[in-house]
Amino acid sequence: MTTVTFSTILSSSLLQWSTQSHLALHIPDGFLSLPVSLSCWVISIGLIALSLNRVQSDYQERAVPLMGVCAAFIFAAQMINFPIPGGTSGHLVGGTLAGALLGPWAGSLVVAVVFIVQAVLFQDGGITVLGANIFNMGLIGTFGGYYLYKAIRFALGRDTWRGMLAGTAVAAWVSVVVSAVVVAVQLALSGTVPLGVALAAMIFWHILIGIGEALITVVAVSFVWRTRPDLFFDPPRKVMTAAYRVR
Repeated sequence: MTTVTFSTILSSSLLQWSTQSHLALHIPDGFLSLPVSLSCWVISIGLIALSLNRVQSDYQERAVPLMGVCAAFIFAAQMINFPIPGGTSGHLVGGTLAGALLGPWAGSLVVAVVFIVQAVLFQDGGITVLGANIFNMGLIGTFGGYYLYKAIRFALGRDTWRGMLAGTAVAAWVSVVVSAVVVAVQLALSGTVPLGVALAAMIFWHILIGIGEALITVVAVSFVWRTRPDLFFDPPRKVMTAAYRVR
């Protein structure tokens, strides 16, 4: 009887937390088991260390100011919630945006820093599960979002606004939904709630939140595309040719 009651309380808490959609990808302390949390910490620290090494060896110095500007924009944008049906709200995650502008390595560092600041200063997500939150929203969103965006953009037209638009929109939406699925799997592996309950609670809202993520990302990336396309990690070839001629 005690077990059933405790399970019911956890399921109720999960449902309440997941319907607060602006927090639903920020897992609180106590929702993940120690093995799952530690595994996410190991993966996150490993990928962040690899990203630091790649950024130091491959990126030019001009990428550093852009990383700061991108981090500041994502952090500020995440402070603004957009309403979705059902009386809840969501906010920008920013993984695909950071990946498109900075590439997967520098982009992952930017979003990791943003989520660390949010957790420490604003209590958006637990400290003990920060590795999982960085992995779910930052690394999956940035690496997965970037490579999906790149594949679609290059397939439809690397140097066209249409290719950029389609790649950005699809990748931003998919990155949010996939992150929600991963959170549900982590909760199930932790024994917090059954997988079916976790998936039902997470996916519905994040399908809607993903639309908001796609719209904001498209607007931001389109502005950069029209004003400073050279800032893209994969700039249009005509911009690269023009820069080469100036040199």
